[in-house]
Amino acid sequence: MGDVTRSGDMLPISQIGWRANDCIHGLIYPIPLLTSLLPSFNVLGGELDTCSTDPLTGWYRDGCCNTDRNDRSLHTICCLVTQEFLVFANSQGNDLITPMPEHRFPGLSPGDRWCVCAQTWQNAAVEGVACPVVMSATHEETLQIVPLELLKEYAVDI
Repeated sequence: MGDVTRSGDMLPISQIGWRANDCIHGLIYPIPLLTSLLPSFNVLGGELDTCSTDPLTGWYRDGCCNTDRNDRSLHTICCLVTQEFLVFANSQGNDLITPMPEHRFPGLSPGDRWCVCAQTWQNAAVEGVACPVVMSATHEETLQIVPLELLKEYAVDI
């Protein structure tokens, strides 16, 4: 691994715990190292299941909706995305439809599983366009934002 600049100073990756090589939607997002991973439990209290490996999803791009304290948007809800949800997310400035191979983002189609941001999903629920949720693959940190009962209304696996 290389070094990363913070405030103009070069720091070894080992000192900051990030790889700064992931680009999505034209922006550079650092990928957290697994050392900062929060415990992997789902919203039902069980072990967190894989959400999707094709397309590869997750804050860590490990196929799971794992998270850490640096994931400010909480990419923790495993969804079966719908056309209505994709259009809604796009209207909120989050284009999940357009493929961007230069950023290793395939673009999503209805029926794909994807770890979506908890607040975006909740906003979609308020607007009546939330997509189905895979509870066994939805991280418990989601409950900071979305009530369990609301998630259960959209659950496909309970």
